Amino acid sequence: MKEKKFITCDGNQAAAHISYMFSEVAAIYPITPSSPMAEHVDEWAARGQKNLWGQTVMVQEMQSEGGAAGAVHGSLQAGALTTTFTASQGLLLMIPNMYKIAGELLPCVFHVSARTLASHALCIFGDHQDVMSARQTGFAMLCEGSVQEVMDLSAVAHLATLKTSVPFMNFFDGFRTSHEYQKIECLTQDDIRPLVDESDIKRFRDRALSPERPTTRGTAENPETFFTHREACNEYYDRIPEIVEDYLGKISEITGREYHLFSYYGAEDADRMIILMGSATEAAREAIDYLNGKGEKVGMISVHLYRPFSVKHLLASVPKTVKRIAVLDRTKEPGAEGEPLYLDVKSAYYDVEDRPLIVGGRYGLGSNDTTPMHIISVFDNLKLTMPKNHFTVGIVDDVTFTSLPLLEELPLGSAGTFEAKFYGLGADGTVGANKNSVKIIGDNTDKHCQAYFSYDSKKSGGFTCSHLRFGDSPIRSTYLVKTPNFVACHVQAYLHMYDVTRGLQQNGTFLLNTIFDGEELINFIPKKVKRLFAKNNITVYYINATKIAQEIGLGNRTNTILQSAFFRITKVIPVDLAVEQMKAFIVKSYGNKGQDVIDKNYQAVDRGDQYHQLTVDPAWADLEDDAEVADDAPAFVRELVRPINAQAGDLLKVSDFVKYGTVDGTWQTGTAAYEKRGVEAFAPEWMADNCIQCNKCSYVCPHACIRPFVLDEEEYGKFKGETLEMKAPKQLKGMHFRIQVSVMDCVGCGNCADVCPGNKNGKALEMKPFAGYNEEAERWDYLIKNVKSKQDLVDINANPKNTQFATPLFQFSGACSGCGETPYVKLISQLFGDREMISNATGCSSIYSASIPSTPYCTNEEGHGPAFDNSLFEDFCEFGMGMAIGNKKMRERIEKLLNDLMAESNTPEDFKQAAQKWIDAKDNAEESKQAARELKPLIAAGAEKGCPVCAELKTLDHYLVKRSQWIIGGDGASYDIGYGGLDHVIASGEDVNILVLDTEVYSNTGGQSSKSTPLGAIAQFAAQGKRIRKKDLGLMATTYGYVYVAQIAMGADNNQTLKAIREAEAYPGPSLVIAYSPCINHGLKVKGGMGKSQAEQSKAVECGYWHLWRYNPALADEGKNPFILDSKAPDWSKFQDFLLGEVRYLSVKKAFPNEAQEIFDAAEQMAKLRYKSYVRKSKEDWSTEEELRA
Repeated sequence: MKEKKFITCDGNQAAAHISYMFSEVAAIYPITPSSPMAEHVDEWAARGQKNLWGQTVMVQEMQSEGGAAGAVHGSLQAGALTTTFTASQGLLLMIPNMYKIAGELLPCVFHVSARTLASHALCIFGDHQDVMSARQTGFAMLCEGSVQEVMDLSAVAHLATLKTSVPFMNFFDGFRTSHEYQKIECLTQDDIRPLVDESDIKRFRDRALSPERPTTRGTAENPETFFTHREACNEYYDRIPEIVEDYLGKISEITGREYHLFSYYGAEDADRMIILMGSATEAAREAIDYLNGKGEKVGMISVHLYRPFSVKHLLASVPKTVKRIAVLDRTKEPGAEGEPLYLDVKSAYYDVEDRPLIVGGRYGLGSNDTTPMHIISVFDNLKLTMPKNHFTVGIVDDVTFTSLPLLEELPLGSAGTFEAKFYGLGADGTVGANKNSVKIIGDNTDKHCQAYFSYDSKKSGGFTCSHLRFGDSPIRSTYLVKTPNFVACHVQAYLHMYDVTRGLQQNGTFLLNTIFDGEELINFIPKKVKRLFAKNNITVYYINATKIAQEIGLGNRTNTILQSAFFRITKVIPVDLAVEQMKAFIVKSYGNKGQDVIDKNYQAVDRGDQYHQLTVDPAWADLEDDAEVADDAPAFVRELVRPINAQAGDLLKVSDFVKYGTVDGTWQTGTAAYEKRGVEAFAPEWMADNCIQCNKCSYVCPHACIRPFVLDEEEYGKFKGETLEMKAPKQLKGMHFRIQVSVMDCVGCGNCADVCPGNKNGKALEMKPFAGYNEEAERWDYLIKNVKSKQDLVDINANPKNTQFATPLFQFSGACSGCGETPYVKLISQLFGDREMISNATGCSSIYSASIPSTPYCTNEEGHGPAFDNSLFEDFCEFGMGMAIGNKKMRERIEKLLNDLMAESNTPEDFKQAAQKWIDAKDNAEESKQAARELKPLIAAGAEKGCPVCAELKTLDHYLVKRSQWIIGGDGASYDIGYGGLDHVIASGEDVNILVLDTEVYSNTGGQSSKSTPLGAIAQFAAQGKRIRKKDLGLMATTYGYVYVAQIAMGADNNQTLKAIREAEAYPGPSLVIAYSPCINHGLKVKGGMGKSQAEQSKAVECGYWHLWRYNPALADEGKNPFILDSKAPDWSKFQDFLLGEVRYLSVKKAFPNEAQEIFDAAEQMAKLRYKSYVRKSKEDWSTEEELRA
C-alpha cells in the first residue's frame, strides 16, 4: 500500500493544490479571503510546477472580478481548462458571466471561500451569503467542511465538471476553513491522474471555437423559442448527482474516508437530526458524540452536493427513525419564508408520508463562532413539544426573540489535546510565527495539529489572537480555543485591555512579554489576573522580547524570540528539534530579504531562553479587583464601543444595537478617541529647547497623535508642563506653544522624530521606551479638554505650519504604524473637514476609516465634521458623484424656495437680503459659511411663526454651506476595478475631488499587483516581478483638458502637497490628486522601516522614481501652460539604490539573480521616459492666438 503523504496547510492551499493539477489558465482578481489560492497558483507557476498535462498554469490578473469571469468565459471557449478563485462581492460581480458559462455548458470550477456580503456593514469573514446569491446561475455547487475535505473533494468538482459539462462552484467557509491550518493527507497527481477520463478532455477541446471549424455562439433568441430551448439542458443536470456520487466513492477508495452527496454521521436509530453544510459540521460531530455518549440518539447530515439538490439521495440518507429535523443555514434572506437549505429540505419532504417535523434556523453569520454547545442547544430545541422555528443560535436576540438559549461552554474536543492562545499585535510576526510553529509540529511529529487566527479590523498594529491545538487524535474543533493550557501575551498593555487569561486551565502556563521586572512587574499585573494565577496554580513566565529585538536589530519583530520561548517552555517537541526547525523556517520565510535578516532571526531563536519564572504569591488568591477608573465617556462608548474593543462583542445583545439606532449600520463619530491602547514600545518625547515650532512632526503624523497646542494665559495658568513662547504667526505671538504627544494613542512609528529638523543642539523629538499611562497622557487629557483651537486666528491655508493649528478631524485611525496614506487624509480633514463629504472605496482606507467600533472621523467644537460612507470597491467614484448631484439638487431646491419667498411682498426685508446674499455666495466655501450663519436664524424664526416654506427650509439648512466632496480610494480601486467609474466621473465635469492613495499594490488584500505597480516590483500575482510599466493615470486624465490633476508626495515636498490639495479643492470642476503612499507591503529595508515612510517619499522623488507635478486647467484660460513640473531634475545615480532599499525589488534580485539587473535597468528606463514626457509637457507653448500673432 502506498505510503500516505501528510502536509500542514490551510484550506486555500488545499484547494489551490488540486486546482493547479486540473488548470491550464487561471484568470484572477484579489479578494479576501480567497486571494491566497490565486497567490499559490501564481507562485507555483513561477517556480515551474507542472499540472496533470505537464505544463505550468498561465495566470492572468484582471481588473475586476467581472473581468476575471469574462476572461474565464473566453478562455473556456478557446478550449483551455480554466479556473478562478473568488468570494463575496467578487462572486456577485461574476454572476452575469456565470449564467453564460453554465448556459453554454462549459466545464470549469470556481473555487469560492464563502464570505459575508456587505449589507448594513462590510464584513470580510465567512458565511454562505455569497454562494447562496449565486445558486440560481446553473452552476453545480459542491461544499466542504474541513481542510481535509477541501483536499479530497475539490478533485471531485474538477472531475465531475469535465464529465458533465456543467460548471461547478466549489466552496468552503471563508477563514474558518480557508485560513485554518490542519495536518492533512495530501492527494498527489499519482492519486488523481487515473481518475481523469481523457475522452472528457477531448470532448471539451472539440467544442472550442475555431475558425477552422467555425460555429456561432452567444446568439439572441425570441419568445417563440427561448423557453423551449432553455429546457434542453435538463438532462445534463439530471446526470450530475450520480456522477458526483461515483467520484465521491472513488475518492473514498483512495483515502479511506467515506463521502456521499449527503453524508450521515451519528446514531443509526437517531430520533433527532440536523442538516447543515460547511465547517460547522466538524463542531457538530463533537456535539453528537457527546450527546450519544450520554444515551441520546442524534445525528447529522453534512451536505456536499447542494446543486443540483438530489431529493432521492437526501431521503435515502436519513435514518427512518428520525422524527424531528433542524436545518441550519449560514445565511440570512430577509423577508423570505425561510433560508435556502431549510426550504429545500422542506420541499424534499413535501409529499412524504409520516414526514418528520422540520424547523430551520440561522447560525454563524460573519464567522460568528459556532461551538458544539450551540449545536447541543439546537438538539435541545428539537426536544421541545413545539420546537422554535426560524431560530438563531449563538447570539442573544432580545428584540424579536429568535435566539435559542446559550449554554455554558464545555471542553468537548478530543481528549489529551493541548490548546494554546497567543495574543499579538498585527505585524509583530506573532501570526506568522505560529503558522510556522504548527507546521514544525505537524511536519516533524505524528501529532495532529490545527491553527486558526482571529483579528480585529485594524491594519498592522491591531489585535491578533492565534489559536493552536495539538494532539494524538484528529482535531475537529472548528471554533476558537476556549480552555487553553498555555497562553502567551506578547503585548503587555493587553493585560489591562482584554481578558487574556479567560478560560486558562488549572495548572496551565502563562508567558508575558514585558519591559518590567521585579516589583514593577508585580505592580503592573492587574489584581484579578494575579488572583487567577494563585487560585489555578498557573506557572508564570516573563521575557523582555522587546528589548532583545531592539538589541538584535529586529525593531518591533518579537515573534521569533517568543516562538523560541514557547517551544522551550512547553517542550511540545524536543527543544533541539524545535531550534533546528525554527532556523530552517527562517531561511524559508526570510531568505529573499537578505542574509542579515536571517542572521538576526537566528540570534532571536537562540535568545528565546532568556525568560524568567515569576513566583506566584499564594496570598494573591484573596486579592480584590482593582478599582474601576471612571471617565466621562458617553453611554454609547461604554455600552457598545468598549465591549467590542475588549473582544467581548459576542456578549452584546440585539437590543444593544437597536437602542442606539445602529440598525442601518450608522455609527457615532469620534469613538477612536476612547480606545487609548498604549501598545507602542517607543513614544516620542519633546525637548522644548531644541524645538523651532515648525509643526512638521504634526504634519506627517499618520495617526494625529502629536500636535501643537497654543495656550492663552488662562489655559496656561492651570497647565503642568513646559511651553515655549509663540514666535509666529503674529496673530499667536506671545501665547504659549507646546508639542504634545498622546502616548496612549501613538503607535510608535517614529516618523515625527525622523522629520524633526531641530536646531543646532539636535532634534526636538526622541523616541523613548514607553511603559504605560504617565504624566504625558495626563497632559494630553488636559490640553484636549481645556485648550480651545486657535485655528480661527490664523490662515490655515497659508503654509504647512499653519495647517497644524487646525484640529484634525481624522484621528487615531486603525492604519498601520507609519502609514503613508493617512497623513493626506488627515490634512484634508484639517482644511475642509467641517464641510467634507466622503465617498470611500472599499480597501485599506475604508477599513482604517470606519471599522466598528472605532471611528476616527470626528467633529470640531461646533459639532461639524466629515460625513463618511463606503459603498463598494468598484463604484466609489460613481457613489461620490451621486452624493454631489444629490447635494446639488437639494441646493437647487433651497434656491427655488428662497426665490419664492423673496417674490412675496410680506417677506421681511432682512430675510430677502440674507437670502440674496446666500444665493450670490453659495458656490464659495467661506462666503457660503458666512451667508448661512446669517440666514439660518431667520429661517428658524420664520418656521417658528408658522411659515410652511421656512419649515421646509429648516429641514434643508444643513445644505447651505458649500460642501467639499471627496472621493477616496487606493490604486486598486482607481487604476483597476473602479477606473471606468473614475473616468466617467472626471469626464462629467462635476465639482468633485478624487484622492488616489497610491501604494502601487492592493494593500488591503495582501499586496497584489495593480496597474499602478511599477515594472520590476514583486507583488502577489507578479511573483517574478512585474514586466509591464506603470499606468500613468494622471497624464491620462490631463487629456480631458478640464480636469485638475496633481501628483504629490508629502515627505518630498510639504508645500507642494498643500498647494495641490488646496488648488484641487478650489477648482470648480473635477480634480484628481495622486498621492504617493509608502506601504508596509513595500518592505522598507532602512532601519526604522515604516518609521521612515516620509523619508522614503523624499528619496523616491530625489531619484526619479516618483515625480511631482500639477495640471491646472485654469492656467490655460490665462494663456499659460497648465502643466507645472514641481520636481527638480532627478539624481538618476540613486535610482537603483532606491529600488534595492525595498524588499519588493530586492526580492527579485534574490529570487531571479540572472534577470534582476535587466529588470531594474528597464524600470529605470521607464522612469526616465515618464520624466521626459513630463518635461516635454512643462515646455509646451500655451500662448493665445493673439499673442502668437503678435
